[in-house]
Amino acid sequence: MRLGLVIYGSLETISGGFLYDRMLVQYLRSQGDEVEVISLPWRAYGRGLLDNLSRSLRQRLGDGRYDLLIQDELIHPSLFWLNRRLGARRYLMVAVVHHLRSREGRSPWQNRLYRWVERRYLDTADGFICPSRATLKSVEDLVGARRPAVVAAPGGNRFSGLPTPEEIGARAAWAGPLRILFLGNLIPRKGLHLLLSALAQTGRRDWRLTAAGSLTMALDYVRRLRRQMARAGFASQVELSGPVVDDALKALLAGSHVLAVPSSYEGFGIVYLEGMGFGLPAIAGTAGGAVEIVSHGRDGFLVEPGDAAALGQYLQQLLEDRGLLLTMSLAARERYLAHPTWADAGASIHRFLHDFRASR
Repeated sequence: MRLGLVIYGSLETISGGFLYDRMLVQYLRSQGDEVEVISLPWRAYGRGLLDNLSRSLRQRLGDGRYDLLIQDELIHPSLFWLNRRLGARRYLMVAVVHHLRSREGRSPWQNRLYRWVERRYLDTADGFICPSRATLKSVEDLVGARRPAVVAAPGGNRFSGLPTPEEIGARAAWAGPLRILFLGNLIPRKGLHLLLSALAQTGRRDWRLTAAGSLTMALDYVRRLRRQMARAGFASQVELSGPVVDDALKALLAGSHVLAVPSSYEGFGIVYLEGMGFGLPAIAGTAGGAVEIVSHGRDGFLVEPGDAAALGQYLQQLLEDRGLLLTMSLAARERYLAHPTWADAGASIHRFLHDFRASR
C-alpha cells in the first residue's frame, strides 16, 4: 500500500509524538508498505493558518497518488480548511492524534479558538489513530464517534540492556541524594516549574534534579525557570542539560531514582513507560493518558494539575523511605514488562490501515 505522512519539520525531532510517528513509519516500511513523508515548515500558529491558502500545497497533496494519506494532527492549523478544498481525492485521510492542543491549560478564549480550528480539521478525517483511550475520547468529544479509529499505545522498548531487579535494588540503596530526572522539552505544559516549587516545599537538600529537554522552544519560560531556581537557591542541585539522546539518555535513565514530569496534560506519555523500563517510579499528571500507565501509589504517583503541595508530599515520601523507593521501582519494572511493544503498536495500526482501506 502506498501511504503519505504529513508532518511539520523532521521525523527526527525529539518528542514523544515524533518518536511515535518515526516508529510507525519504520514498522510500515518493514511490512512492505511504501511511505512518503511530506514535511511542512514549522510556523507560528497564525502563520500556519495561512497555509490553507497555498496553491502549491493544495496541488502537492491533491496530486499525490496515495492509497491513504496519514496526517499528524499537529499540522491541523495548516490543513483544517485546505483538506476540504482538495475536491475529489484519490485517497482516504487518517489523522494521528497524539493529543489535542485545545486540551492544554491556557486562557479560555485561546482554547476556544484552538477547539474551533481542531474541530474543523478533525471533521476532514476519515479515521483516527490515537495513542490512548483518553486521546480518542477527546477526539470523539469534538466530532463524535462515527468514524473508524484504533487505539495503539506506544511501546517503551527502544532501549536494550535494561537494569535487572538486582541492579535496581543496588541503585535504590546508593548513599547520597535522591536523583530525580525530568525528561521533556522545557515548555509550561510539562510542569518543571511545578516540580521546582514542590522540591522547595520539602525543605530538603538531599536530592539532585536533571532536566533534559530543549531549552529553546519557550525562551521566556526558561528564563522564568532560571529565576525560580535562583530564588530557591537551587544552583548546585538542578542541571538544565538541554536535549539528551541515545547513550547519554540511557545513562541518565540508568543513573536516576525517579522520573518526574508533572505535566498539566499528556496524550499518553511515552517517557513514563521508558523510565519504568529502567525501574523508575513515574510522577505524572492526572489529565490525559498517563493514568493509563501509572498506578498511583504502586509504580508512581499521579498529581492533579498545579498541585505543588501534593507533589511535594510524594517527593517527601521517596526522600525519606528508600524501602518505598525500591518497592515502587520494582513495580515500575513489572508494569513496563506487561506493556505492549512498539511492534505490537505497529501491527495494530498496520492492520487497521489495511482493513480500513479494504472496507472503503
